Amino acid sequence: MSSVQLSKQRSPRNRTITITKDDRIRLLPKLITELPKSPLKSMIQGTIHGDYNEWVRVLPFHKVDLLFLDPPYNLDKTFNGNRFSRQSVEAYTKWLDGVLEKIKPLLKPTASIYICGDWFSSTSIFEAASKHFIVRNRITWEREKGRGAKSNWKNSSEDIWFCTMSDEYTFNVEAVKLRRKVIAPYKVDGKPKDWQESAEGNYRDTHPSNIWTDITIPFWSMPENTDHPTQKSEKLLAKIILASTNQNDFVFDPFLGSGTTSVVAKKLQRQYLGIELDQEYCLLAEKRLELADEIRTIQGFADGVFWERNTLAEQQSIFKNGNGNGSNGNNHQDSIPDLFSLIRHE
Repeated sequence: MSSVQLSKQRSPRNRTITITKDDRIRLLPKLITELPKSPLKSMIQGTIHGDYNEWVRVLPFHKVDLLFLDPPYNLDKTFNGNRFSRQSVEAYTKWLDGVLEKIKPLLKPTASIYICGDWFSSTSIFEAASKHFIVRNRITWEREKGRGAKSNWKNSSEDIWFCTMSDEYTFNVEAVKLRRKVIAPYKVDGKPKDWQESAEGNYRDTHPSNIWTDITIPFWSMPENTDHPTQKSEKLLAKIILASTNQNDFVFDPFLGSGTTSVVAKKLQRQYLGIELDQEYCLLAEKRLELADEIRTIQGFADGVFWERNTLAEQQSIFKNGNGNGSNGNNHQDSIPDLFSLIRHE
């Protein structure tokens, strides 16, 4: 068990996923650790415990439909004892350019690429990404957590750069609509115009923008939470995977962390491969993949749409009253009741 887990005293209501001794015995054999001696002809699926630098040399070319790249940001950060140190902008740009150059051959000509960063890393991301891909947009998402700053503006956002290999790519706009409350309902001939009227309230399903204010960073009472210091939420990955892939497409994450990308890909019936240096995070990824067999829901995504934060009560009411379409976006109708067991936070 890691020192991180041993040092923490948790309340009985804390739902953070940890690795027990029994988990370790069961999950270690599931990790992919042996580097093939010759290049693979077909893609493998699962969690690789290793260095992406070595594995990209043996993975097959032109197999990946979606690359989700969440590398260490250009700041001082420790990941379970492994430290990444802040570099100059020029040095970080050169490092990131090298990452993209190594991974690019694995991508299909129709692939989409999403690269995560903070404000300081984004300068490097644009410069490096524009050398290899078509940069199409920059998503900025609100981090509702974070410490205040006395001599600067509080950092409360992060960026995700959306790129493609070519002008031929997947974008399922109807799959990633956001359901918002209608403050000033507008009617024509007494009927709602571009919104839905229900007993639970008035809502409009809006097209997605590049400003995301509905994302919650996982915390102790959420069943997806782990001790990873920069864990992305399942809801965030669901938006990206639904928008830029179709069922059975291949999703690749070479900096997997605690496994969110693979978990969401599995829930949404995509193929997946993740690479992670730290064994503890690999085990967390595998445990979460096991849990995904039982709980297919994604907090904040229900009735085939994404919901604003703090609306779980409304989502529950819709399904209890039979007003939802029962889709949850991935045709797992039997999993809808799992939504009601989640803590009422988003």
